[in-house]
Amino acid sequence: MTRPTPDPDADLVQLAFDELGRLSFAEHSLESVLQRVTDLAARVLSGDPAISVTIVADGRSSTVAASDPLALDLDLVQYAQGSGPCMEAATTGAVVELLDTAAEQRWGPFPQAAAERGCRGVLSFPLPPQELITGGLNVYARTSRPLDEQTRRTAARFAAYAVVPVSNMYLYETAVGRAEHLRAALDSRAVIDQAKGILMERYKWPADRAFSALAELSMETNRKVRDIAEQFVQTGELPSA
Repeated sequence: MTRPTPDPDADLVQLAFDELGRLSFAEHSLESVLQRVTDLAARVLSGDPAISVTIVADGRSSTVAASDPLALDLDLVQYAQGSGPCMEAATTGAVVELLDTAAEQRWGPFPQAAAERGCRGVLSFPLPPQELITGGLNVYARTSRPLDEQTRRTAARFAAYAVVPVSNMYLYETAVGRAEHLRAALDSRAVIDQAKGILMERYKWPADRAFSALAELSMETNRKVRDIAEQFVQTGELPSA
C-alpha cells in the first residue's frame, strides 16, 4: 500500500492555524494579535505576499497591522481614492479578487498603482461582521504570475481562522474600554453628588442650584465639573473664577 507523500507546505499551514488558535488575550494586545496574524499569513502563503488588516469604523478605513510597507502603502492608496478591493471586501462582506493588476479595469487608478509598486495580484477577505467591527484581511502578492487557485484556497482558509482571534480581541478590548469609561463616569457622578450635597447643606440651595454653581465655575475656569467638585470636596473651598 502506497503511503501519501508528506506535504511540507500543508504542515506549515496547519502549524500556523494551530498557533492562531493558541493566541491568548492575557498575553497579547489587539496590535500584537493583528501583527501575529499578518506575519503568519506572510509565512504560509505563496507569492511573496505582503499582508494587512483593514478595519472600517464610523465610515473611515484604517490599517491596523501590516507585515510589509507595501501592504500599508497600497491600503493608503485605496483609502485616498475611496475604493479598492480591501475596502470593498470590508464593507460588503464578499471576497474580492484582483488576479492580475496589469489587466484589471476596476477601481480606477489603483491596479496600475499596485502594478507599478511590484504587486501582481490582490485577495481581500472580509472579517465576518461582529458588533462594532467590519474589516478584511488583504493579501498583496508579488509573484511573477497571476494568483493561482491553491494560493486563493489557502488564503481563504487562513482568513477564516484569523477572524476568530482578531474579532474576539477587538471586542474584548472594546468591552474593557467601555468598562473603564463607565467606572470613570460613576466616579465622576459620585464626587459631583458629594459636592452638591455640601453646597445644599451649606447654602440651603436646592439640588439644581447647587449643580448650576458647579457648572458655572467649570465654564468660567475652563475646568471639568468633576475637577471642580473634587477640589471642593477635598478642601471645602470653591475655586475662584
